[in-house]
Amino acid sequence: MPYPRAFVIAVGVSGDVPERKAFTRREWGLVESLRTPARVQRYLSGLKYNRERRGPTLRSFRGVVRRGEGHCLEAALFAAVVLEQHGYPPLLLSFESQDRLDHVVFVFKRRGLWGSVARSRDTALHGRRAVFRNLRQLAWSYHDPYVDTTARITGYGLASMYELGGYDWRFSTRNVWKVERHLQVIPHKPLRSSERRYRQLLARYEEWHAQNPDRSPVYFDDRHTWMR
Repeated sequence: MPYPRAFVIAVGVSGDVPERKAFTRREWGLVESLRTPARVQRYLSGLKYNRERRGPTLRSFRGVVRRGEGHCLEAALFAAVVLEQHGYPPLLLSFESQDRLDHVVFVFKRRGLWGSVARSRDTALHGRRAVFRNLRQLAWSYHDPYVDTTARITGYGLASMYELGGYDWRFSTRNVWKVERHLQVIPHKPLRSSERRYRQLLARYEEWHAQNPDRSPVYFDDRHTWMR
């Protein structure tokens, strides 16, 4: 994988990758079948979304497999565990929003370009093909689709799950809240847009939502960069 040495040192892209014996037969079957980011994205796109109707959860990879559902951070952890077995470091990109309803995606690099794998209630917030020269460009691709009646991305931050040391974010049968707390304290770079642009995006969303209350908007010009 083409990760520069300075980048490896900066985000801690190194760690002990679990051996096959750490996985159940069902889990390993998924690992073997989902060998690329695109395959993982297709799996997650069809996965039931965890709406946390019985209270907040933050399930590990094992928890997602057992429950058959996941929200954005749970899906990102699922992707991190599966793709770690295929040579991709477990890197998560965290988006801060003005309404504190943040989003998290798994990110990867291929041929020097960045892409992502993600699950959301909104199709436009799923993964991206590896076509972005840097993380800011990748983060910006989420800016417009993120705008709704309350949300607006204000910053983005990169974290390696190896930064958590021996914490069991892969296989724990309990909620892995330490992952969320870690993403809340890592540095986030600002992602700014003009107030005029934001108001235009908000008005467009409100018009769409009034006519399509049960659908997420897909009217964005960069749909060719999406992974589905």
